[in-house]
Amino acid sequence: MTTVRRAPTRTAAGAESPAAQAALAWLHSARFLVTASRLDQLPVTERPEIAFVGRSNAGKSTAINALARHKRLAFASRTPGRTQHINLFEVGPKDAADAWLADLPGYGYAAVERAAKLRWQEVMADYLVVRRNLHGVVQMIDARLGFTDLDRQLLALIAPRVVTGEVRLLVLLTKADKLNRRESDAALAAAQAVLGELAGDQADIGVTLFSALSRRGVGDAAEALRQWVPAHALPAAASSVA
Repeated sequence: MTTVRRAPTRTAAGAESPAAQAALAWLHSARFLVTASRLDQLPVTERPEIAFVGRSNAGKSTAINALARHKRLAFASRTPGRTQHINLFEVGPKDAADAWLADLPGYGYAAVERAAKLRWQEVMADYLVVRRNLHGVVQMIDARLGFTDLDRQLLALIAPRVVTGEVRLLVLLTKADKLNRRESDAALAAAQAVLGELAGDQADIGVTLFSALSRRGVGDAAEALRQWVPAHALPAAASSVA
């Protein structure tokens, strides 16, 4: 049985490897493509798609912006949990993008009306289970809290596709700058224990401490995402149905 990869973290601003620098440059090309409130509004493509998911206050939008080196590529609502759309961004050459990024609505914010929560749980569940070109999932977990019940529910949702290797998984333990060394080690160990339940010969699972503020783990995360996209990925025509 394989183990969950624990990515090395480089804290110095200019210490990323050449591969990480190239991956960050690739992500810097990200630009807005389309927004959708229903799954059937998403365009169909054969391009690899990487989805970002996480609790409403786990720092998802901040992490996306840090990886893409854009201040406002992903928008964070002033009221957590109010953003109720799937936003797609394309990455790569403007005339031939080689991947899409999907920013999914944050989940778990108590102030959101119950009916809206249920509707978005259904939309997200359908997306994660049936989106054909979904190539990888980046799950944001607040390093101070670890996996909550809602985080585990989402993990269980994608588990069938992760264990077979159909969908790759990278967990970013966000807000790591708020932890000391002992707390960081404990957060990593706890996350590895949870993710170890999905580990197998075909699964591609990674976890790293992450801080948009200190840029800890940013280069490592970017490099992991770039490696997910096949070198032979070709642009494909898009239609209006998922």
